Amino acid sequence: MTYNEIESLSPVAEELLGVLRGLGFPFELLIVDDGSTDGSGALADELARSNPEVSVLHHTENLGLGGVYRSGFDKARGRFLTFFPADGQFPASILHDFCGSAESADLVLGYLPTRPGAPLARAFSGAERLLFRVLVGRMPRFQGVFMLRRELLQRIPLASRGRGWGILMEMIVRVSGTGCRVRCQPTAYRPRAAGRSKVMNGRTVVSNFLQLLELRRVLRAETRPT
Repeated sequence: MTYNEIESLSPVAEELLGVLRGLGFPFELLIVDDGSTDGSGALADELARSNPEVSVLHHTENLGLGGVYRSGFDKARGRFLTFFPADGQFPASILHDFCGSAESADLVLGYLPTRPGAPLARAFSGAERLLFRVLVGRMPRFQGVFMLRRELLQRIPLASRGRGWGILMEMIVRVSGTGCRVRCQPTAYRPRAAGRSKVMNGRTVVSNFLQLLELRRVLRAETRPT
């Protein structure tokens, strides 16, 4: 997924391609361009022309993380599905461990043993986790990258809409609550080489909160006696 990441998109894509080719099975690298205005979309198209495993989906406007996840869920075709941000903070090498774990799990969730970053970003992250636990309940440990058996998306309906991570949190809650095999494992993390974060801002925080309230309402309605 990319939004105005022209400096990091190409190195991240090449790193992912190198690891995926080394795994020895067919794959597709789908780049979701979320309405970039810095030339990232054109660069993604160039990468697709040079690499047959790469395809590109363009959003005509910026839809946020929620829109990117929904597009990826709809368009992915492989047996397993994973998302990597184009900022390069998660090394492609973690796919080796994820693919190994996915053979015996339905959902593999990465987490950061120690949350790096500025104090404000860590505070936002901690507050979101606490709020989620209060409103929706406990869930498996997760931060960043996941791998999912795609067939689960055809069995588990997802209702969340909006810009934030609501649809991803709903997916984790629903998969965890159906008796599926969920595995959490630590992942490596590294500083950005270029650009700036577009996640920790007021617009995204408000969207995440509203989606969380809606998810709480939906889950409660489903468990309410008829």
